[in-house]
Amino acid sequence: MHPETTLAGRRDAMIQLLRLGGVAGVAAGLGVWLNGRGRRPTEPAAITVRPNFQVPAAPALPEMVVVQGDNPARLARRAIQELGGIRRFIARGDIVVVKPNAAWDRTPEQAANTNPLVVAETVRLCLEAGARRVTVTDVSINDARSSFARSGIAAAARAAGAEVVFPEERLFREVDLRGEVLASWPVFQPFLSADKMINIPIAKHHSLTGASLGMKNWYGILGGPRQRLHQQIHESLVDLADFMRPTLTIVDAFRVLLRNGPSGGNPADVALQKTLIAGTDPVALDAYAAKAYWDLDWHTLRYLKLASDRHLGSLDFETVRTRFVAL
Repeated sequence: MHPETTLAGRRDAMIQLLRLGGVAGVAAGLGVWLNGRGRRPTEPAAITVRPNFQVPAAPALPEMVVVQGDNPARLARRAIQELGGIRRFIARGDIVVVKPNAAWDRTPEQAANTNPLVVAETVRLCLEAGARRVTVTDVSINDARSSFARSGIAAAARAAGAEVVFPEERLFREVDLRGEVLASWPVFQPFLSADKMINIPIAKHHSLTGASLGMKNWYGILGGPRQRLHQQIHESLVDLADFMRPTLTIVDAFRVLLRNGPSGGNPADVALQKTLIAGTDPVALDAYAAKAYWDLDWHTLRYLKLASDRHLGSLDFETVRTRFVAL
């Protein structure tokens, strides 16, 4: 059989799993393997930092895990377990930042923000691994305190033991992002002083890019007039993804905002998918979710191709090591 035919078949099967919720039938039989890469994080330096929070690659473990079930917290715990366990990512004494999407003054049922139960369980796991401090933060678009409160993220994160930090002007530092489009820009201080970074976006529609996923979630580290970035949105997304290389990405697809994103508002635009997609290849995760929920690929989401060209991950999600689990 021709290799391209085999990959096309795997791609179709993986997409059908998310669209039809059919993980259970094939969880034991699907797995695609490709070497990953990673390196120890370095201590950020002022002004010219390019944070790299990645951990070493583990060729015996999956790079992407797709978990489906009824309980968001259990999905988060199982996804991380399948990727090697929380201690693969978090060491005793680490300062950890968990970055949800908490941009909008919306309820969890409106699916504009990350599910609070996923955030809380991730915090618990980090503290179980011995993290010295876990901070949950985002630079919201609506009022931050209102957005964190109505989304349920503030209460859930605090109950799990995290510190919730709201953006204040005094906590931004002007940083040279050294991007192809983005140069000097104000970055929220917690994102510059962490040992590990966990990105937890929600999968939702976006009116400009077509989908808002992991790489788009990095807009929430910036202050300043972020709307200016929309003029070259794909290039700026890749500059941010190159600047922020996370320890772990967990795409919350428990509820997916299929239309009228990124702010949403109408529950009729939301599909209950009961899924988390987690892994260490942020490009593959974005590519998989975009194809599964919106039938989008790099021809529309140009940032995927640009990110792949910059060696930030694999554009061809069907070639990465993948594990499917049904709870």
